Amino acid sequence: MTQLTPDLIEKTRDAIRDATILTPLVPATRLSLQLGIDLHLKLENRQHTNAFKSRGALAKLLTLSDAQKQAGVIACSAGNHAQGVAYHATRLGIASTIVMPEGTPFNKIKNTENFGAKVILHGSSFDDSVQFTLDLAAKDGLTFIHPFDDPIVAAGQGTVALEMLEQAPDLDAIVVPIGGGGLIAGMAVAAKSLKPEIEIIGAQAEIFDAVSAAVNGHDTHFAGASLAEGIAVRAPAQANIDIIKTHVDRIDTATEAQIEDAVFDLLSAEKLVAEGAPGAGLAVIKNNIDRFKGKKVGLVICGGNIDSRLLSTLILRGLVRDGRITRLTFEIDDTPGQLADISRIIGEAGANVVEVIHQRMMQSVSLKQAELEVVIEARDIGHVKQITNTLRVQGFRVTADSGV
Repeated sequence: MTQLTPDLIEKTRDAIRDATILTPLVPATRLSLQLGIDLHLKLENRQHTNAFKSRGALAKLLTLSDAQKQAGVIACSAGNHAQGVAYHATRLGIASTIVMPEGTPFNKIKNTENFGAKVILHGSSFDDSVQFTLDLAAKDGLTFIHPFDDPIVAAGQGTVALEMLEQAPDLDAIVVPIGGGGLIAGMAVAAKSLKPEIEIIGAQAEIFDAVSAAVNGHDTHFAGASLAEGIAVRAPAQANIDIIKTHVDRIDTATEAQIEDAVFDLLSAEKLVAEGAPGAGLAVIKNNIDRFKGKKVGLVICGGNIDSRLLSTLILRGLVRDGRITRLTFEIDDTPGQLADISRIIGEAGANVVEVIHQRMMQSVSLKQAELEVVIEARDIGHVKQITNTLRVQGFRVTADSGV
């Protein structure tokens, strides 16, 4: 049986080198200043399929026999492994079928089909889809390419660590998102073989903490859907867990709100489109910032395939949290000129009116009053506070969503 070893990872890198991108490791200048650490980002969102998964998928495809290539392959994935298999299978002339959970973001389905795969939607999650995929593979004689429970796939993912330590040999720690464990198992084996003292820290979504539970001996906390759907795995590979127990220094988790904030931080501070999984990695760094002080830290931006509709909502919510978009609610006398005065004061304060809702008919205010909602664009929470104070001094009864 094939074992995940440093030698296998080195050989795998030689095999996939010409058909994968040597992605950059870049300093996160703004985030480093904000957090007070030396943070560097490994941009796997710039891989061919905008995610690291194409490394392991290619590694596995290159080991198939001619008969297996002729018959075709099948995979089960929430999106990134699917695209990696589809892209490289089509490039190599191999037919591919991908089973995806029914809730998979539309952009991942479309991209997988565009890469040449036949897509079948089945089940509500990755774990619900696996057995269906295995049955279909047996029925049609297809080779099943597992997204993480395969040492060759994990070896492909481990090549990320080889590159990072060539690009920055003085890294003190690497933070790696964890779903099924293939990425962190491969990276931990590779990194520890080159630099035994380096810290490898796993990052999980709090509501999909199967690996953390297995390693740290606590109950799992599965609950609902995660923004980090790429690492929302209930049943990680036991082989990967065994490696994690011996090669990974610790595993931390992040809430959905923290992951959302971190994805927004990557976009607003570093101008990087990242999905929820790397957001979990940044959230874990922020949650444990004292542990990273004085260290050079690498974070794997493992994918950028976030649904555009979801991203647009996330951006707006982030702007609201920062106070840059705020709703002001007024109780005003229903007389001419009130809206004009409010707009003038807001404009003179340097803010912009985005939307106005003038409510007379509902019974939340008295008959001779009206409720006015004004959505404004401001610099930050402090600016909003300045504006509301000015309005109150001018005699307006106003409240802000931000609570100032």
